[in-house]
Amino acid sequence: QVQLVESGGGVVQPGGSLRLSCAASGFTFSDITLGWHRQAPEKARELVAYISNAGVSTNFANSLKGRFTISRDNAKNTVYLQLNNLKPEDTATYYCSALIGPGYWGQGTQVTVSS
Repeated sequence: QVQLVESGGGVVQPGGSLRLSCAASGFTFSDITLGWHRQAPEKARELVAYISNAGVSTNFANSLKGRFTISRDNAKNTVYLQLNNLKPEDTATYYCSALIGPGYWGQGTQVTVSS
C-alpha cells in the first residue's frame, strides 16, 4: 500500500535551516506529483509546494518562494524540502503528500523555530 514517511524535523533557531525528507513506497514514484503541506497549531493545513513527476515543474506558495526548495530523487523514491532562513511562523507539522486518487499523506514531521 502507499506509504509516505517524513523525517528531518526538529528544533532550530530563527535563521536556521533544515532539510526534510519523505520516503515513499507502494506506487510508481516517478509517475506521481508530490507535495509538501504544513499545519500550524489551530490553523488549517496549507500548501507549501508541489513538484512534478520528473522534477521539472515546481509550484510554491508565494509567501515561501526564495526560502524553501522542493526537490526529488526518483532513484531513491524520496522527495525533499529544504527550509532556509526559518522564522518562528514556520513552526508547524510538515506533511508529505502524493497526488494519487484521493491523495495520500504521511504522518508528518514537526518543525519548531524558536530562540
